[in-house]
Amino acid sequence: MKTSTRPTSPKRFYCDIFGHNYKVTKDVTEHVKEYTCKCCKRELTTNGNGRLTELTPKFKEINATLARIYSNKLARMRTRRYATSAA
Repeated sequence: MKTSTRPTSPKRFYCDIFGHNYKVTKDVTEHVKEYTCKCCKRELTTNGNGRLTELTPKFKEINATLARIYSNKLARMRTRRYATSAA
């Protein structure tokens, strides 16, 4: 018999019956986002295949690194755009 590690609460039962109500909590990149269920506070993220997976500490670290690299890339693109338009 498989035991669940998630706590049982009335909100959890609501999600079991009607499904989760996810909202985007963080835009990591244009394609990668982090989601949280409004009822049971379950956290998910998109993986490399575009599917939703549990937001584990490993995925949190990956998303933080990916967000840092993505913001640096956008900053470089903005400075190049302004440099070419000023010339």
